[in-house]
Amino acid sequence: MNPAQRNRNAALLKASGFEDGPALTVQSTDGEIPHGRELSFAWLTGTVMTGLTSVLLMGAALYVSFEGQDTFSTAYEALQLITKPAEAPADSQMKGDRIRPVAKTRSELEIVEASIRETVDGRALIRKQPFVRVRATLATAATALSGDIPDYDPVAMIDASQPVVTDADDVANPDIYGTEVEGEVQIKTGALPASFVPAPAISDKSASDFVRQAVENLFAEGGDGEVAMAYASPDTGVRDLGVVTDGGLSGVAENVTVLPKTKMAEEAGLGRSERVITVREAGSLKEPLLKNGFDTQTYDMISATLKNVLSSTDVPRGARLRILMGPARNSQTLIPHRLSIYFPDPETGEIKHAATAALTDRGNYVLGLEPTKIDFPDEDTEEINVNNLPSVYRSIWETARKHDIDDAITSRIVAMFAYDIDLTKRITAGDSIEILETEKDAAGHQELLYVGLKLGTTTRELFRFRTDDGTVDFYDPDGETGKRFLTRRPLQGGGRLASRFGSRVHPIFKTRRMHTGVDLASKTGTPIYASGDGVIEKAQWVSGYGKYIEIKHVNGFETGYGHQSKFAEGIKPGVRVKQGQIIGYVGSTGNSTGPHLHFEIKVNGRFVDPLSVKLPRDKSLSAQYEGAFDQTITQVRDLMQRDAAPMTVAALN
Repeated sequence: MNPAQRNRNAALLKASGFEDGPALTVQSTDGEIPHGRELSFAWLTGTVMTGLTSVLLMGAALYVSFEGQDTFSTAYEALQLITKPAEAPADSQMKGDRIRPVAKTRSELEIVEASIRETVDGRALIRKQPFVRVRATLATAATALSGDIPDYDPVAMIDASQPVVTDADDVANPDIYGTEVEGEVQIKTGALPASFVPAPAISDKSASDFVRQAVENLFAEGGDGEVAMAYASPDTGVRDLGVVTDGGLSGVAENVTVLPKTKMAEEAGLGRSERVITVREAGSLKEPLLKNGFDTQTYDMISATLKNVLSSTDVPRGARLRILMGPARNSQTLIPHRLSIYFPDPETGEIKHAATAALTDRGNYVLGLEPTKIDFPDEDTEEINVNNLPSVYRSIWETARKHDIDDAITSRIVAMFAYDIDLTKRITAGDSIEILETEKDAAGHQELLYVGLKLGTTTRELFRFRTDDGTVDFYDPDGETGKRFLTRRPLQGGGRLASRFGSRVHPIFKTRRMHTGVDLASKTGTPIYASGDGVIEKAQWVSGYGKYIEIKHVNGFETGYGHQSKFAEGIKPGVRVKQGQIIGYVGSTGNSTGPHLHFEIKVNGRFVDPLSVKLPRDKSLSAQYEGAFDQTITQVRDLMQRDAAPMTVAALN
């Protein structure tokens, strides 16, 4: 390019605003505002940080405005203070929220009557006996009603599930005659004619079948004359126990419920849901509220607020209650965020709004506007919020207390099922329970006769039965006790299931390996119990297990306990331990990423899933009680299906 051309180009650049200047430099005076061609990394960093902080603050403000209403004690649309000018009420569901399913809730406490036979002063009498029957869906949220229940403790459950010894006139095994007997009838016996020959109770065929079955059990094929396992039929092999074989896990997986879930739902925490309740009998507002999330203090606060608009806290029959439940700030329990009361019009029967009270951020209740109108169903309903679903353990307690079942009876119920199901897992909507009890005596004491628990598609039943020696226990329809000889989560509190049985990527070595047990996370020092009666085989350091204990039980079962911080005093090989005895304490020894118990079960030397393997029962009824037990089952089923007596309370509030 010739000089003339360069001059013309320079003139054009200068006319466009370009000018000659020094190169950019970072040598600006430290702490001073940069000038001209100077750059300051400190000022640049400050500018970027200011921008990021602004974005985070704006994002937090938007989150609180649109998504964060659950972080406050009461959402704005739930409060709607009455001092605000009247506007179209907002719905309790925020725009954009998924519509939660609404389920009918069954909550029946009924009295059924039957004529039973009993012996009084040597006389056989038939009289009418009332029984208390409960049929209810399991509570889908934990409230203040179950806030003070006992912690989940396997040792306490062992004690609560023990059989009891009673007198011969115990209420177990009642002879039920039906409902046609009025009043009290005395039974008199007379001598039979000499020519009368009763039919044989045992035929030759049934006797021979019994002997043949006993011999087959004793000398099972290939058994070398040893006694067969009492809990298994002769054709039951190791494969039926869910043992891992070369081809993978075989057998039937028990106690497994498949639920769709996402990580987001798992971590979201409690949410809001609404209950709609019908008052079945006129009376005080206090009783239905105390059974639906209110404690005494909360009721006193809300009743004081309602007195400003209601002349009385008594409600008529047919009144409706809408209770909006939401999370508490300092506990994993739902509390009432809003209560709306509706009274039926005496003339037209129309349901009309009477009053609404809502919880403020300061923790007190104030009067509010009527929430969005709904069509009230005939049945009680409740929104199902999957984040609110409690554990089976707490749901049983919540449901039992709602139906005034004695805590001692509830403790026995959860203890009897603790050996068969995982009480720490969440329930599913629609799970239910049925209970049959005797009526309270003069001292207020009741006896449990039957309990049926439906979880998913599986129903488990236990019937009360007394043997001739006066021992009372509960048996399933096959005559086996509800408890099993091994506990599945043998540490205080049950622990948190951190890793399941099966193939997984090892958290330390990052390679896919077989996880031979389950990891139950708990804090260091948590007591570990013996899963069942047995003899200590190992109590030592074992490679990646760290401090490890192995217990040998009967019938080829072994249990292992790894990563312990220390062993209990006196625990060493050869020592015999009892179920529930403390053998060690949770730690993180060996190949471990945190304090937990690695618990495993082996059957005949093969690892099985501790949470699903079929475990032998603790006790079975002998053949001599088969007829009497079948009769007990028939009688209980009749009582559970019978129409209620006139004094029935159709449904609890």
